[in-house]
Amino acid sequence: MAYPEPASVEREVMQVNNALRKPRILLAAGGSVASIKFGNLYHSFSEWADVRAVATRAALHFIDRESLPKDAVLYTDEDEWTGWNKIGDSVLHIELRRWADIMVIAPLSANTLGKIAGGLCDNLLTCVVRAWDYNKPLFVAPAMNTYMWTNPFTERHLIAIDELGITLIPPVTKRLACGDYGNGAMAEPSLIFSTVRLFYESRMQQSTRNGDS
Repeated sequence: MAYPEPASVEREVMQVNNALRKPRILLAAGGSVASIKFGNLYHSFSEWADVRAVATRAALHFIDRESLPKDAVLYTDEDEWTGWNKIGDSVLHIELRRWADIMVIAPLSANTLGKIAGGLCDNLLTCVVRAWDYNKPLFVAPAMNTYMWTNPFTERHLIAIDELGITLIPPVTKRLACGDYGNGAMAEPSLIFSTVRLFYESRMQQSTRNGDS
């Protein structure tokens, strides 16, 4: 009698487990004024998925916590440091990476983009990215001034994150918060949500078909 390979069994178990629960989405916000839309984004995802969130210190300046669902889970840099006291304690950025099926950074500021492209990890958000398992999807939705978006550094940074396997949800052209008109505005939360959901459901359907074949 032929027995299935252990790796095959593990994949089948993961497929069954994923099919039986909601997707787990880790939302993250960098320090862009577009973080004022973070509550809208959180609500969109929480109607479909289990959601946890991470915000940089700069992003907290723009996020209205009252706009988040009452049961929202939002981690900050302070949670990363206060949660660890001794060897053997859990490390928050590792636990978040293990928990999430998908990470979505929206907005991705120019500063955080540069940090990720350079491999820096000096806050909770960038530590999660540095420790991320790139077998799992990571989406980014940049938000910045037009001249920051068209700066040659941005092109280099986008190439670097593309090589990591990070998926870009491009910014759009509109009136920016600074008053300028041009490209660089974050894609609307509804588009970010639909892009991620379509990707996840397509992947699940593909996994199911492969499991049946």
